[in-house]
Amino acid sequence: MKRTLLLLATAGLLVLAATGCHGVTHEDPILKLSAEESLAQGKELLAKEKYDKARPYFTHAFEVEPNSAVGRESLLLAADTYYLQGGTTNYVQAEAKYRDFLNRFPTSDQAAYVQFQIANSLAKRMEKPDRDQTVTRKSMEAYQELIRLYPTSEYAAQAQEQVKAVLDNLAEHEFNIGTFYLHYGAPRAAVQRFDFLLNTYPAYRSKDKAIYNLGVAYERNNQHAEARKAFDRLRTEFPQSPLVRNIPEIKTGADTPAEAPKAGK
Repeated sequence: MKRTLLLLATAGLLVLAATGCHGVTHEDPILKLSAEESLAQGKELLAKEKYDKARPYFTHAFEVEPNSAVGRESLLLAADTYYLQGGTTNYVQAEAKYRDFLNRFPTSDQAAYVQFQIANSLAKRMEKPDRDQTVTRKSMEAYQELIRLYPTSEYAAQAQEQVKAVLDNLAEHEFNIGTFYLHYGAPRAAVQRFDFLLNTYPAYRSKDKAIYNLGVAYERNNQHAEARKAFDRLRTEFPQSPLVRNIPEIKTGADTPAEAPKAGK
């Protein structure tokens, strides 16, 4: 009796094992498709904005024929699915895929578009002006690389417009730092920041604020002649700015710049 039960139990285990193995070896239906079929189905899903579902089809098509026209198109569309889906993680993935495309196919007729998308993927991840601007600077470099390499492409003009927004973000970052120094008793450091801002980002959208704060920083640093120059510049370049009405009365006498704050102060 015990022997019979043991044999039955063993047989049951073998059946379960066979069933389990069958489930594990179940083949993904996408793997049965040709590159052309996989690309076509991926495009259908992409048109419906089903980016997650379209991506495996593009990936498969590329893996089947990595060096064919179908493979190149599929790799590019896989990158597009990440970009179109959006979100920080997806923009990182999109940038990586676009760079992979350019590394593999640097002479592609899509190279200008891909470089543009690399820059866009970075620009989408820009931090606010009061945060770290590392990605912002990388975005600017990517747009400038596009303009340098593909000046006659349809994307060059778009890149020029994007550069303006990126530069403004960087300028606002400098403005915030200068304002911080000004408010916390470091006028010399504030002068350096506002001066750098005005020289580096002449098209800054709030340039009148930067000039005004530069004048205030000079005055607080006892550089009265320089303060007068800054405020005269504000009157000349931005006569309609409301900040003109806030220009303080400048002290007379020789300039005696304040000492820079000591470490830890």
